[in-house]
Amino acid sequence: MALADHLRELRARLIRSALILVVLFVVALFFYDQLIDFVMAPYNDAREQLGEDVSTTPVISGAGGPLLVQLKLCGLAAVVASSPYWVYQIWAFVLPGLHRNERKWSRIFAAVAGPMFIAGVVLGYYVMPKGLEVLIGFTPANMENLVEFGAYTSFLTRMLLVFGISMEIPLFVVMLNLAGIISGKAIARHRPWIIIGTFVFAAVATPSTDPFSMLMLAGPMLILFIVAEIIARSVDRIRGRNLTGTDQWSDDETSTL
Repeated sequence: MALADHLRELRARLIRSALILVVLFVVALFFYDQLIDFVMAPYNDAREQLGEDVSTTPVISGAGGPLLVQLKLCGLAAVVASSPYWVYQIWAFVLPGLHRNERKWSRIFAAVAGPMFIAGVVLGYYVMPKGLEVLIGFTPANMENLVEFGAYTSFLTRMLLVFGISMEIPLFVVMLNLAGIISGKAIARHRPWIIIGTFVFAAVATPSTDPFSMLMLAGPMLILFIVAEIIARSVDRIRGRNLTGTDQWSDDETSTL
């Protein structure tokens, strides 16, 4: 295809994605109350666990605050709900430029990455009440904690994104192994550093500072890293059987001779 044809195709896919986004935004406006209940559920659970020991109240500041909250929340819901469609549009635009082998691996990656990201988001939503309970619990007894809804929504979004993206990291390790960039033995050699790095990443990445959220993020990541190492070693063994001569050793590995 000529460059102009590629640009026209890109424009068409962007227009279709934007139309779907607008339609879902309008639909989300009718379910605004349910969206508020869903977003505030972790905060309400944390406030229930704190009881009367800590006084905390959600607030919206400014005369135009309620309208901005409604637009932002419905817009966020529309982006999330339409994500399968616009991600597919991006993938369909890139797919014709890939080789047959690359198309196969991209389909496998797309099939695995989506469920893993959703699982990470669900885990983050489950951990959120405990993190809020710890953070709000630092409020002094003679003060009231006012939780601004806009800041709370941003905090919740970052928390869910961190958990979702973190579940993809071991998948990228497997993809690097399939591409021949990293071997299963190399992963095993650096396992202690991977464990330390995972805990450091979990401590830094989680917006909340409580150890419970860090452990809930680091635990599944370590399990997925172990699974990634097992898969990488299996791929290396299968690949080794099909190699002859000096191709059976990597460039930085010495032969048995």
